[in-house]
Amino acid sequence: MGITGSIIVYVMIWWIIFFSVLPTGIQSNKEPFREKIEGEDPGAPENPKIAKKFFITTIITSIIFIVIYYLVKIDFLNLRELLQ
Repeated sequence: MGITGSIIVYVMIWWIIFFSVLPTGIQSNKEPFREKIEGEDPGAPENPKIAKKFFITTIITSIIFIVIYYLVKIDFLNLRELLQ
């Protein structure tokens, strides 16, 4: 797997994991709104902790990518042989 293919695979895995991790730990604002704030969703979380989720996503993606890269290196995942 070349550098371009590796980057593409890593980014695809990262986004899939990010969208899986994104809803975890979300607590919406439980206070009733006394006044309506224009442009703010009443169900929006107070603190979404995006930096923590980026870090968790990067760790999980790195582990999965290392496993996939190793399996490709030892020719366990070889799509070119399967397609011929």
